[in-house]
Amino acid sequence: MSTLRIEIFPDDLDLAANFYVEVLDFYVERDERTRAPAYLALRRGDVRVGAAERSVIASSQRRPPLGVELVLEVDDLAASRQRVRESGWPIDEDVTSRSWGLTDFRILDPFGYYWRITDRYPSSAQPRTEGGS
Repeated sequence: MSTLRIEIFPDDLDLAANFYVEVLDFYVERDERTRAPAYLALRRGDVRVGAAERSVIASSQRRPPLGVELVLEVDDLAASRQRVRESGWPIDEDVTSRSWGLTDFRILDPFGYYWRITDRYPSSAQPRTEGGS
């Protein structure tokens, strides 16, 4: 079994905690915002996001703006979209069926990280190449 843990480097850990908890339904697993260096560990199921506070990075106009697309596979895409909508967070690209057989929507977190929230491949299906996401 494999799992994935990512590290992000936002300039505001309070904003990061709010976004990941309220918008994407993570919970705070470890909160070290009062320590130096400040750090926050967030979790949703087997997905872990570490947030280490860093200074502001210049933004870009391209999608994804920071050169990476983070993909969150969910069991209920409609419920995940509804949660994002109810939180008031803007959806960058609404629900779209993709040529590789999945359906997703996309959002930018407060720091410019590009999130693709997607359904899962059926267990019997073989993933096709996503080709540029």
